[in-house]
Amino acid sequence: MTDAVGSIDMPDAQDAADKKPRKGGKRAKKGPLKRLALFYRQIVAELRKVVWPTRNQLTSYTTAVIVFVVLMIGLITLIDYGLSHAAKYVFG
Repeated sequence: MTDAVGSIDMPDAQDAADKKPRKGGKRAKKGPLKRLALFYRQIVAELRKVVWPTRNQLTSYTTAVIVFVVLMIGLITLIDYGLSHAAKYVFG
């Protein structure tokens, strides 16, 4: 008994003959210096796509981060101070 043409169990002989091994292409073996140069060119191309903030935006973002960090430092300091006094009160 034979399988139907194109079944999962037995692939067509014609399909197997049509597939050719790849020779090179974009991912062909290259020397390490060529791969490094390609990597560098891709980095530069990606950095050109970045939308960089203006000086005013950068200043406002930096100020917001510094203010937030200072507030968090103050909050953590107060919590630490309060817990240390509570521990001294409870444990003597």
